[in-house]
Amino acid sequence: MRADEYTHYDAVGLAEQIRTGNVSAAEVVQAAIDHAERVNPQINAIACTDYDNARATVEATDESVPFGGVPTFFKDNENIEGLPTRQGSRSMPKRPLTHTSDFAKQLLSTGLVSLGKSTLPEFGLTCTTESELMGPTRNPRNLDYSTGGSSGGSAALVASGVVPIAHGNDGGG
Repeated sequence: MRADEYTHYDAVGLAEQIRTGNVSAAEVVQAAIDHAERVNPQINAIACTDYDNARATVEATDESVPFGGVPTFFKDNENIEGLPTRQGSRSMPKRPLTHTSDFAKQLLSTGLVSLGKSTLPEFGLTCTTESELMGPTRNPRNLDYSTGGSSGGSAALVASGVVPIAHGNDGGG
């Protein structure tokens, strides 16, 4: 699957393409990785990648679950085994975690395949996705603008077509 085909589908559409055998989950994940590598240098929305693990786990994906084989990113305030949770802060350790949060496990149980973590402002505390650790995340529609919000990395990855669905949250209510 080429990126120009891949980006035409939302998460439901991609899951249906995989489920009906029109494309394999591995092809979809690779298309997302290829697109991420092309787009991220301009938008700076990826905090860390987990591409090798995504390629390995997609082979065991249950395609009968709602989002079987659909790629995603988690905001870097959720714990994912094997990846650090830096919260957009240089003060947080770089060491990979040994556990996945219950919330992330629940989301992954829908068949989503994690490609890594998206950027956020330090501890998600400001309304623009910029941090000392990662620098500013750019709006893919106009690189001179911010993505806004604390889930701006996820928003930029969806808006640019890297993934059709990504984790975001709001601590402000």
